[in-house]
Amino acid sequence: MASGLSNKLVIAISSRALFNLDASHQVFVNKGLEAYAQYQIEHEDELLEPGDAFPMVQKLLRLNENLPGDPKVEVILLSRNSGDTGLRVFNSIEHYQLNITRAAFCSGLSPYRYASAFGCHLFLSTEAEDVRSALSHGIAAATLMAPKHRSENNNELRFAFDGDAVLFSDEAEQIFKRQGLSAFTKSEKAAAKTPLTGGPFKAFLDALHKLQAEFADSDDCPIRTALVTARSAPAHERVIRTLRAWNIRIDESLFLGGLAKGEFLKAYGADVFFDDQLAHIDSASEHVATGHVPHGIANSPEFSQSGKP
Repeated sequence: MASGLSNKLVIAISSRALFNLDASHQVFVNKGLEAYAQYQIEHEDELLEPGDAFPMVQKLLRLNENLPGDPKVEVILLSRNSGDTGLRVFNSIEHYQLNITRAAFCSGLSPYRYASAFGCHLFLSTEAEDVRSALSHGIAAATLMAPKHRSENNNELRFAFDGDAVLFSDEAEQIFKRQGLSAFTKSEKAAAKTPLTGGPFKAFLDALHKLQAEFADSDDCPIRTALVTARSAPAHERVIRTLRAWNIRIDESLFLGGLAKGEFLKAYGADVFFDDQLAHIDSASEHVATGHVPHGIANSPEFSQSGKP
């Protein structure tokens, strides 16, 4: 991790996830890079509207106000803009009083490679290609999608995670995909006391858990976590024992046995939910912001979105 950031939760975010850049992006798509650059320069004094990740970023940065000493959370901007065209983004950051001071502007190239250099625990972007590149280099990453119906919630920051291929490896999911539910259940029951290996979001969950510990002396911790999985009994035991072996506590665990996740995530009040399967993303995004994690067997060419070969 970058020197000076080792004791922080570090989140990297793209400019299009933080702000609504739809209008300027259409200029890029329709007229090219030169026209896009000119458009941004001409409009650099016009404030950008908040994007899909803006509420979550506000809550993350607000955590620093509730902890003594140096800031425990840092948000870093990773952008395909150039420094020149990115001036509009920084003007908007200043206007909204977001304490974001570090950035990498890459002039059209993918900025994912700087996520590792900054020691980021999570990279959120609207560019699926950048997300896949980050995941392939061992960085927790997700393609952010807006909820169809956004609801207001309190100041508490609520993360929700799928299990297999997100918090955990896809070793169990491979059995389910290739051999079916019966074989999966039998295998998980036999391996109930053998912890699963970690998935791409294990380190991020661990960093969140450590940040929650900073609020141990407070009556109300402003961070809450949930596992929202299609698993059900008896496949629940291995998950519980895995988290116990990792010494990580999750506040809420929902074992849904294949039920659609959207209504449960609405009830939980998630700020963002991370899942590897697009079918679950579709259900969740009716109610909450979602992050697609293109990792594991469900995202391999072997399987369609329906999960069948």
